[in-house]
Amino acid sequence: MTVRILLCDDHAVVRAGLLALLGSEPDIEVVGEAGSGEEAVAMAAKLNPDVVLMDLQLGPGIDGVEATRRIATPDVHVLVLTTYDTDADITRAIEAGATGYLLKAERPEELFAAIHSAAQGRTTLSPPVASRVMDRMRGAAGPTLTDRERDILGQLAHGLGNREIARALFISEATVKTHLGRIYAKLGVDTRAGAVAVAKEQRLLS
Repeated sequence: MTVRILLCDDHAVVRAGLLALLGSEPDIEVVGEAGSGEEAVAMAAKLNPDVVLMDLQLGPGIDGVEATRRIATPDVHVLVLTTYDTDADITRAIEAGATGYLLKAERPEELFAAIHSAAQGRTTLSPPVASRVMDRMRGAAGPTLTDRERDILGQLAHGLGNREIARALFISEATVKTHLGRIYAKLGVDTRAGAVAVAKEQRLLS
């Protein structure tokens, strides 16, 4: 069975590379290319592909997660292909309906296999992503944060910067930065917004 693919990535060079790569597979046909989330949603409705290869960061407009939420149906499967593998990104994509989550660092044969699996509705995760999901499930009760880390997380949620947090908690900015690094590591994120999003999701904020 030939799998019909719609590519969605905001970088033309990436799309060209994927087009050339997928063109080498006789049982995969690229039926369209989209450079934005909105374009992907419109083209998916028009072309009805078997699989949409979706990047997460798409520049202005809706992101890959929102596009996935609008596209995914029992007949159209979304396979995320991205460089981002934070817990927050993985969770949002899967909750939006993505069938699989693959990193761009994967070998071509892994991508081909994932596309065929996605076309049949089977979940495919890159090994690093699968490890994160398993770790998350094992720690379903949520990461263990110290009282000070919870205090700082609460201040983050209120939109305070490092200097304001330091003043509010009577500690130095350097101490705030140290705690933030530990918080990011425990939550599997690398931004303040990501930390707040995961904290809310896991009900770590009182």
